[in-house]
Amino acid sequence: MTSVVSAQNLGLTFPTGDGDIVALSDVNLTINKGDFVSFIGPSGCGKTTFLRTIADLEKPTSGTLSVNGMSPEEARKARAYGYVFQAAALYPWRTIEKNIALPLEIMGHSAAKQAERVKRTMELVNLSGFEKKYPWQLSGGMQQRASIARALSFDADLLLMDEPFGALDEIVRDHLNSELLKLWARTEKTICFVTHSIPEAVYLSTRIVVMSPRPGRVTDIIESTLPRDRPLDIRETPEFLAIAARVREGLRAGHSYEEGSV
Repeated sequence: MTSVVSAQNLGLTFPTGDGDIVALSDVNLTINKGDFVSFIGPSGCGKTTFLRTIADLEKPTSGTLSVNGMSPEEARKARAYGYVFQAAALYPWRTIEKNIALPLEIMGHSAAKQAERVKRTMELVNLSGFEKKYPWQLSGGMQQRASIARALSFDADLLLMDEPFGALDEIVRDHLNSELLKLWARTEKTICFVTHSIPEAVYLSTRIVVMSPRPGRVTDIIESTLPRDRPLDIRETPEFLAIAARVREGLRAGHSYEEGSV
């Protein structure tokens, strides 16, 4: 298998006026091409920090990290990943199509190439017909789909998603979970997904990475035995519930419940 992300003995310490904060400690993880890997754990356990190190938004202080065989900095400059944040982070003065086209503008693509990429990615996230709308005219779920389209617009192989559906209601979240799986199947991207939800992690992932409270460590890596085709009602099956129970046990073993945020 082709390795997309490889971390070996990775550590990250933030110096502060009150002493050092160890955000990540001795993280060892390989993410292969086409994987859908979810990271779950309590607030402050390093899930987002690990995503940010992949994106070269934070610098590790120990160990090694490679992205597509490059350093994170080289991968960033090669535009090897798209990043979807917790909030949609769309510019309110730009239409949806102009928001999605922004990375393509920055990269210097022609107007024709921008239009072709925007059309394709809007179709992928089922937003066709909303090109001329502004973010404030769309629901929260539609705004997040536009954010995903923007991250897909320049066709990076790796998609980093930092709890993108956490602020949405359960009905919308279920729908977007199902749509994300379809999108993953169509694009064959590698996805790293941060979540606090056990059902969401189990439903979406090929592998679930359980992390402990600070300092963030990987305490368990759970391989999913669920089929790739996952209707929402698969969450009621014994196989799904057994995986969820193992995730819950992994969190408990890592003392995550002391933080009260699972």
